[in-house]
Amino acid sequence: QVQLVESGGGLVQAGGSLRLSCAASGRTLSIYGSAWFRQAPGKEREFVTEIGRAAGNTYYADSVTGRFTISRDSAKNTVYLQMNNLKPEDTADYYCAAKTRLSDRYDTWGQGTQVTVSS
Repeated sequence: QVQLVESGGGLVQAGGSLRLSCAASGRTLSIYGSAWFRQAPGKEREFVTEIGRAAGNTYYADSVTGRFTISRDSAKNTVYLQMNNLKPEDTADYYCAAKTRLSDRYDTWGQGTQVTVSS
């Protein structure tokens, strides 16, 4: 039983930066990994980035490598997504997800936060 709540979305100009937060509550000790996904209008949900049990274990989609950074503050049970050099194609609803069963599947999801990048 884990609950995730995203925040930090909004409107930003191309080239700007934004930081998203994902606060976890409940059985947070059962979280083995966290990730960010996004879904643009009319498109399928796509993977953005993830962080494993060890903070150094991170992975990024090619489209965001070098621009986005995932991190976490374990004491606050919060995962962050720092987004720099934003592009209009980054516009989407961003979702935080967590693995709670040490599997390849993300089983817990937040409600999403909207990011709009103007050109």
